[in-house]
Amino acid sequence: MHIQTIDNLVIHKVGNPSQNENLFLSNKTISLTEELNLLMSTYFSSAFQQTELYQFYNNVDLKFNVVYEISQLIFNNPNDFLNQSTAIAQHLFDNSNHPKIKGGELYIATFNDCMIDGVSCNALGIFKSENKDTFLKIFPDNDHLNVASDSGINIQKLDKGCIIFNVNGDTGYKVAVVDKTNKGSETVFWFEDFLRVKQIQNNYFQTEKAIEMCNSFVKNILPENFNVNKADQADLLKRSSDYLKGIDVFNFDELASSISDQEDVKESFIAYKATFESNVGYELEDNFEISETALKKKQKYLKSVIKLDKNFTIYIHGNTSLIEQNNAESGRKYYKFYFDNES
Repeated sequence: MHIQTIDNLVIHKVGNPSQNENLFLSNKTISLTEELNLLMSTYFSSAFQQTELYQFYNNVDLKFNVVYEISQLIFNNPNDFLNQSTAIAQHLFDNSNHPKIKGGELYIATFNDCMIDGVSCNALGIFKSENKDTFLKIFPDNDHLNVASDSGINIQKLDKGCIIFNVNGDTGYKVAVVDKTNKGSETVFWFEDFLRVKQIQNNYFQTEKAIEMCNSFVKNILPENFNVNKADQADLLKRSSDYLKGIDVFNFDELASSISDQEDVKESFIAYKATFESNVGYELEDNFEISETALKKKQKYLKSVIKLDKNFTIYIHGNTSLIEQNNAESGRKYYKFYFDNES
């Protein structure tokens, strides 16, 4: 994923109407020098380090997705960029009523010579800055150097953004999305209320969901149905991790066999797949190419770790037959470990 030269840029300011803040719309685009073009491109691209890709959607018809429709109009008629950018700003303003949403500058830009999944294309970017940093300015003052403070935007800290690549337009485009300021349910504002996007079901997505399914099954289903202790859970997570690391093409039946040698556990895992798919609202394919990027990012879900209160964290690397769990007469639990060498 790569963006390069900014072709058009306009900046609007979008407040929060619930806080009696206004919408300010610029009536012309910005003329960029080569240096400023490079700086702004760096600012816009700095936060896009993940490889999750999204696409616009609407439960009734894609044409009712506001940002998707405006994106189409801009791609089809670049000369109408300024006019359509105000429609984007108005749509964002209309969806900024939540009391936790901050007002800020809205940058809308078009790019040439972009690259996504090996395909060259143009792109539309929508970015929002909400937070300011304090900077020190050093300047000469007669016979000495003086210092003053100023407030501004750190070009290494983009708050919110999306880049809409002009490919797969019929199915909602390929869209990269970030929100660095809101977490949890608050991300609904940017992803759902404003953009209305869902993750594309590519190999990255499939690998990510397979890892999440293994983690959920081992940590939630096994203890409830098979009385599996933490040491055995750690062992099963390690088996899942070893399987995924050792293959190029995922096979669900192979994964089920790798998790446990017990037939009842394997059958339970196979049955859980349908439950997991229902919970996430997507179907997990039985075969797909493993995404190394997703595997690396989500590896934390498969860590074979036992956490004991707030005192100890134990990492299990194999052979759980060397671990025993017992209860002391005092009622407290303890683990016993067998080993040959201490390092």
